[in-house]
Amino acid sequence: MNEVFLHQAYIICQILYLFSFLAIFYFLTRKINWVDTSKISLLDPQSLPKIVLLYPVLREDEDTMHTTIVSLGRMDYPKDKYRVIAIPNFDDGDTIAALRRLQKELHFLEIMEVPSTADPSWNVVWEAWNNNPKTYWWHEGKFKGCKDLPPKKTRQLIYAFYTLVEQDGTDWILDYVDADSITPTNHFKLAAIGFQDYDVLQSTNVVGNPLDTFATSMHAYDHMCWDGYVYPHMSDDGRHPYYVLGKGTFFRATDLVDLGSFNPWITIEDPEVGMRFWVNGKRLGIIAEPLIEEVPQTFLGGIIQRNRWMCGFFQSLSKPLKQMGMGFWHRQKARINIVPTLSLAVNVVGLPTGAYALYRYILGIGPFSIGVVALSLLNIVLYIILMGILYTSAWKRTSLVFSSVFLRIRYMLRVNPLFLFLYWLLWTIPIAFGFGMFLAGKGRAWKRTEKVDADRRFVLAD
Repeated sequence: MNEVFLHQAYIICQILYLFSFLAIFYFLTRKINWVDTSKISLLDPQSLPKIVLLYPVLREDEDTMHTTIVSLGRMDYPKDKYRVIAIPNFDDGDTIAALRRLQKELHFLEIMEVPSTADPSWNVVWEAWNNNPKTYWWHEGKFKGCKDLPPKKTRQLIYAFYTLVEQDGTDWILDYVDADSITPTNHFKLAAIGFQDYDVLQSTNVVGNPLDTFATSMHAYDHMCWDGYVYPHMSDDGRHPYYVLGKGTFFRATDLVDLGSFNPWITIEDPEVGMRFWVNGKRLGIIAEPLIEEVPQTFLGGIIQRNRWMCGFFQSLSKPLKQMGMGFWHRQKARINIVPTLSLAVNVVGLPTGAYALYRYILGIGPFSIGVVALSLLNIVLYIILMGILYTSAWKRTSLVFSSVFLRIRYMLRVNPLFLFLYWLLWTIPIAFGFGMFLAGKGRAWKRTEKVDADRRFVLAD
């Protein structure tokens, strides 16, 4: 009986493993809507759109903020056409003091302190949400009419956005980045081009500190392969429900007002707001020129960060899909977005057991039929093909942060298949913890990721 059970469990595992491969290859067959960089020379400086970059910060390292703001100050865009506004919480005294010091050097930097939600200045938000049926979280469910928004990035963005709309109207474009994001000098010009064809724009990302520690090498591989290679296929001429990456993201202010801005009750705003825009017919364009960011220096730091990522994805892919107006089949299609991550847990079992089953069959001592062994062999072949594709992509993207071939080779040796397999084993922890947070209704407040100014060399090099 135990042998029969194990045999059935093995077959189920291999079927799930095959499904995960099919999901990833499905993405890789989708069209990418790239922003056409060749049009930069055709831009008319007089007709460029106004852009406001919001910079949400929460107990941040001053050097890290300095690096990011210096990169923003080098933007190749008319100075009267863009603003950079840091949006710390009003009670984050240390960060506000650091920003005031930075303001003395970087005069373009503006600061907007985000007050408590009890402050009357929040009325502009409540009134906008009252009159907007797209803000389903405000009109129904557990947090209906709740004003006690969690004091995190999403709340900061909501307050700053509606405050600016009240002051300046909606004839502008919103961009926002993380505390450690380093932007390319043509970041805004690429957005100006992109909005000629698309409704939402997303910059790719690359990690600037992949050789700091073994942990950063492994964390960086996630970004090398997903953010920079697989993710762009979600654009797909608007045929697939997409999400955004939470930095280097551009929205038209008028669209963001119409669709209700951000849902404050999702742990991370990225997946929900992207899918809500997709439901409302907004097409995504991808900016190939990447932001440079840092990743946690330790494996524990990466696990803590990924706990909230997974919680946010599980939250976004549950009730909100129906509440935002997504039909049944579209909801299932949206849930494919999480399959490549969940496949990391399946991979831990699927690859070694598949190889072992094939080995036993060759020796003539395995209990498996030729059909089951063929399934195992197919999964192994697909694994090899996929790893070849991902390693090729990772090798190409290392050139974005390393000028030395030696350093690129050193990085690729670190993320060898054995170490990568062990790292994917670690991914089962945030998958499990994130799911637990989702079931328990947690994640509205979380431990922030510590930044250490790991990428300063990219602004010093300029």
